[in-house]
Amino acid sequence: MSDESPATLRRIAEEGARLAGRVLAERFQGERTIEYKGGIDLVTDADRAAEAAVLGFIRQHYPGHAILAEESGASKGSGLRWIVDPLDGTTNYAHRVPHFCVSVGVEGPDGVLAGAIYAPMMDELFSAARGEGATLNGRPMRVSGTTELGHSLLCTGFPYDVHERPEGPVGLLKRFIVRAQGMRRTGSAALDLAYVAAGRFDGFFEFGLKPWDVAAGSLLVQEAGGTMVRIDGAPFQVGIGDVLACAPGLASQLISESRGFLADIGWVPPAPRA
Repeated sequence: MSDESPATLRRIAEEGARLAGRVLAERFQGERTIEYKGGIDLVTDADRAAEAAVLGFIRQHYPGHAILAEESGASKGSGLRWIVDPLDGTTNYAHRVPHFCVSVGVEGPDGVLAGAIYAPMMDELFSAARGEGATLNGRPMRVSGTTELGHSLLCTGFPYDVHERPEGPVGLLKRFIVRAQGMRRTGSAALDLAYVAAGRFDGFFEFGLKPWDVAAGSLLVQEAGGTMVRIDGAPFQVGIGDVLACAPGLASQLISESRGFLADIGWVPPAPRA
């Protein structure tokens, strides 16, 4: 396939995400093999099966493109790069909690061009193409209009090394939990970003995310009219996984609080990852 327009890339991302989502849904109630990649980071046989399905689909349409996937790593190619998480929310899935998703994004030299996040147990497909807006099951979606931190519902997550380095994620959670109306931790960063884009959550912050966690979701937030930055307010980059996403009316308040906390703990911004 030679068409690399954002609209076409979006369609392929949507179809690939749905394909992987069907694999996950079919296996959800069955027996599963669980392995630990280290610490509390785990992988199931469903992760691998879903990844094989979506990567095979992408390669059928764009055999020359590069791919970065959570389980199989990076494969070289020319032109665009697909960034895939076949199962975001693996711990939920392993415990049969039906809150998980497939995330498929595709980026060019100047950022993410298209992305899709599919939650199979709810049959919700969030997608976006650069310059064309974001949708939920085909209908336009927008971030919330919340402007007061005290009226906001925020969400967060913890990185896999939280046991060794709790001060950042736990400390920032403590700072916001007494300032926001409510706080949630769902176990799927990609879905958290999709929920911000859909106006369900007013803001999201997390340390230590990987490119496959944020590629598709970052575009959803931006195309839905939201603010997507690094956790210190610097411009967002897919390769830097400390992120803050929110409704624009909350951006200055959240960034100010976050910067104050980071200064208190002497936080140093990480270097970009591939």
